[in-house]
Amino acid sequence: MLSSEESAANTLSTPSPALETSDIQAAVLRPRPKPYCGEYVVLRIGNADQGREMLRRILPHVAPADEWWVPSLPGWLGISFTLEGLKALGVPQASLDSFPIEFRQGMAARAAILNDFGANAPANWEYPFGTADAHVALAVYAKSDQDLETVLDLAHKSHKDLDQISVVYRMQFGELPDGRNPFGFKDGLHNPHAEGSGPAEAGTEASVKAGEFVMGYPDERGETANVPIPLELRRNGTFIAMRKFHMDVAAFRRYLRAEASSPEEEELIAAKMVGRWRSGAPLALAPDRDDPALGIDGNRNNDFSYADDMKGMKCPFSAHIRRVNPRDALKNDVVAVNLHHFLRRGTNYGPPLPEGVLEDDGAERGGVFLLIGAHLHRQFEFIQSQWVTDGNFISHGTEQDPLIGNNDGEGIFTIPRVPVRRRLHGLPRFVSVRAGEYCFMPGLRALRWIADLGR
Repeated sequence: MLSSEESAANTLSTPSPALETSDIQAAVLRPRPKPYCGEYVVLRIGNADQGREMLRRILPHVAPADEWWVPSLPGWLGISFTLEGLKALGVPQASLDSFPIEFRQGMAARAAILNDFGANAPANWEYPFGTADAHVALAVYAKSDQDLETVLDLAHKSHKDLDQISVVYRMQFGELPDGRNPFGFKDGLHNPHAEGSGPAEAGTEASVKAGEFVMGYPDERGETANVPIPLELRRNGTFIAMRKFHMDVAAFRRYLRAEASSPEEEELIAAKMVGRWRSGAPLALAPDRDDPALGIDGNRNNDFSYADDMKGMKCPFSAHIRRVNPRDALKNDVVAVNLHHFLRRGTNYGPPLPEGVLEDDGAERGGVFLLIGAHLHRQFEFIQSQWVTDGNFISHGTEQDPLIGNNDGEGIFTIPRVPVRRRLHGLPRFVSVRAGEYCFMPGLRALRWIADLGR
């Protein structure tokens, strides 16, 4: 009998049906605007009737994927809910009980699985994450600060006279210069393409069955989700694993300086750790030196494989982008890579650390990642617990992801080379988890279904 991983290879080759993009929230399928600014807002619901009234008011402003960026609109808004939020809205217990166990337990309760210990432990997360007070998560995106305020005002009006609806968290985010992340690398370069969602954007990878990302469609196993119940609730919905990271840019720079004999070697080691040069050029295509023209070319900077680099001489096995997405590097193994994709929506917060500064200035800076998929356990949780944390799948033992791994000053990073591989020791924790949550992002009809409960 074939294992569940092996059976994915036998998935029907028929294309996925066209997605109902008018019923799917924009954040699921459409990239953020460029340039972008925005704000995350978390609400607590103290009364179900008021919660549903708030939802009815905000619904007209929730952006669908078919018109994710209409020129006449100043920005767009997405909305999702924790299990506690759905409970606070009065969703029937039978529906709550039908959700997958990882969603019902919540991210904080699964810290042992996710390797969230030490500085990353839920006890250290920002309030209200990991508590029963995080109910509704709003994500607001715009192209300018003025447009952002317009959309935030619409969101505020949806609950300003409802005294049992409270704002428990707000965080602004925005694009850094040249579209880089706080570590200085070009951001937002890789995402799979959901079949049936329309033409693939530049830089997307091979198409993956739509059911991997949106419920109501066949996934890579040929299966269609049958929970949560009822169908009206799950159709065109998905799950979000939200992670807020603080990035210790100064520690990253100091480590590179200590391990390298020249500025050029610093850049090479940084590229080896990430799998790309800071410009975005992948090591798989530019193994020896940076190629800025390749880095900015959206049609080329994600069009590569590891088929000719099975010894990791170009891109190390443990490089960040190769660990979180091995592409065809595992094609001869039992792991079906297409079962472990998710859609990634990342934003940055805080000011960049000035160039050349090696000491931390105390500012909060980092990224927030919305990792979207229909299967939390075999998508986000698998990648976090296996590919990010456990090096066995690449025969590297306890070696973790060098960039986002929960290293504690004893981390190791292996760089294959001839005649002798190089091993970097003493990797500190460059990234710390500041917040995390599992959310359910319903389709627009499902939002109306929730809003009309009790009527």
